[in-house]
Amino acid sequence: MAFIDGHPNIHHVTASERLAQIQLSKGINPNAKIKAPGGLRRPCILIRSSPWKAGTAETPWHDVFDLDNGRILYFGDHRVDHTVPVGTTQGNAVLLEALEEHQGLTAEQRALAVPLLVFAAVTRNKTPKGYVEFCGVAVIDHAEQIEQQAKGISFPNYRYELSVLDLSAEDDRVDWAWIEARGNPELSTADALRLAPRSWRQWVEQGRAAMPEVRRQAVSPPRDREPVRQSPESGREFPPPLPAPREPGVSGSASRTPTESSAELMVSVLMDRLRNLRVHKRNGRQSRHKPLALLWGISRVATGRPHLAPWREFREEVGSLLAEFGLPESSVTPEYPFVHLQTSALWDVHGLPPELDAVADAAAFDRLNPEGGVTEQVARLLGDPFVRSQAVAVLRETYLPDIDQHALLERLGLAGYESAGGIEDSTEDHARETVPAARRTVTSSPVIRDTALTAKVKKLHVDRCQVCALQLSTRFGTYSEAAHIRGLGRPHNGPDEQANLLVLCPNHHVQFDTLAIYVDTEGTVRSTANNSPIGPLRKHPAHPLDEAHLRYHRALCGRDAHPCHPRRDLLTGTTVSTGHASLT
Repeated sequence: MAFIDGHPNIHHVTASERLAQIQLSKGINPNAKIKAPGGLRRPCILIRSSPWKAGTAETPWHDVFDLDNGRILYFGDHRVDHTVPVGTTQGNAVLLEALEEHQGLTAEQRALAVPLLVFAAVTRNKTPKGYVEFCGVAVIDHAEQIEQQAKGISFPNYRYELSVLDLSAEDDRVDWAWIEARGNPELSTADALRLAPRSWRQWVEQGRAAMPEVRRQAVSPPRDREPVRQSPESGREFPPPLPAPREPGVSGSASRTPTESSAELMVSVLMDRLRNLRVHKRNGRQSRHKPLALLWGISRVATGRPHLAPWREFREEVGSLLAEFGLPESSVTPEYPFVHLQTSALWDVHGLPPELDAVADAAAFDRLNPEGGVTEQVARLLGDPFVRSQAVAVLRETYLPDIDQHALLERLGLAGYESAGGIEDSTEDHARETVPAARRTVTSSPVIRDTALTAKVKKLHVDRCQVCALQLSTRFGTYSEAAHIRGLGRPHNGPDEQANLLVLCPNHHVQFDTLAIYVDTEGTVRSTANNSPIGPLRKHPAHPLDEAHLRYHRALCGRDAHPCHPRRDLLTGTTVSTGHASLT
């Protein structure tokens, strides 16, 4: 459920195939560390303050929130009945470790430091439980060991002074993709840092000296926000972030339009979710239902059709795909991917009552004819041919390596994505009524290649393969082949230019065109099957290559990420429900 009692559900907003479901059941809730390039990194620590518990035996302390001036006094989790040394309870231990990171002397040390996401429990619907308000991102300035009283007994604890950072440059939003990137062991700390709020990046760069400038400053109180509502028909779509209202004259960037601020998946997260679908296994083999349905969804975007389709259309088209390309022992049950793909956060279904939201009931679908397909956010991302190429490659490689991929993609209208060359001969057939059926007239539009250009490039490399340096000798001289990095044929439509050409031997030409090898960002040729290095790509100073073309080829191999990082936001001052979303 995206909303509970009119409030966004935090588990739905922060749903991730990579990170464990976030927890706000305790006061101090750390994510597990991951081993990333540059060192161990914790994605975030979620801090929850519960004012309604303050002064009780369970929570004898009183946290102090001065958000207008960017300051919080927060008490650790040592209690009167604890017998372990102060500072060794889980919460205090994590925060003391975070303090050490926040006091790092270099930008490299601070870049690894964990951000604190602070929430305060609020009363909604006459209940103090189940709702929190997001207060912002904080760092720890100072920690002090203190004595507290409970049940007439003194006991030690820690009190932390937090600085809440200014998020006005982001319209008081935090991009959740930043936290997911911090939890991605394949991304460097520098890559994750690019998604951080501007104030966090400035603090990482300058340390304590930046704090007076990056700490949240007093502003005029915001106007009351309208409660967030969503109809049951809206399904599992991520709740769109609300614009952060500001009084006239208050500094900060202008509010974005709903389109600009709508919650979107970062492309690397999209690929990660495609690689980690929850698929049923039969006799040790992965079911093909979900991958085939997603390829069908990609084909709709590629061919300009609406990203959502009525169930009856989905049933006919995906059902026939399952019959032809599904596992031989699997039943043709398109209703299962139609509804269960919603758990991937890549798929929407509209038009089902709540009681059928997670039930694969073909008869009910026939009666109601709901619509389903990739989400609007995913469809926008797939509108980029680069992203679409990579998505097709990820699904082919991960789930469909042992089927006739050319036949499958041709059936879907995605022919050409299985090779670097694409389809170069677009034909239009006109059957003649006056000749035997075996004859036909074909109108052809072949790609015209610049033979002088290929001859020039081959001469530069003296017919030596840029992968293995092989120079084939023939009766009439030496021989090599020119390979276009981004193919000239559909759907790649690459340019016939020198920067898009490689000189290869026949063997490596075939491997390059069939996506068995690729060139990584460091110029090393690698096997697509296991990423093992084959050797450095041989280069010539008079033959520079366009990295954009190499990157496109890597995407076809499923070996690259898109540079842009769309947003999925938490908005400060917004109440979110902590009830569990129904994600199964």
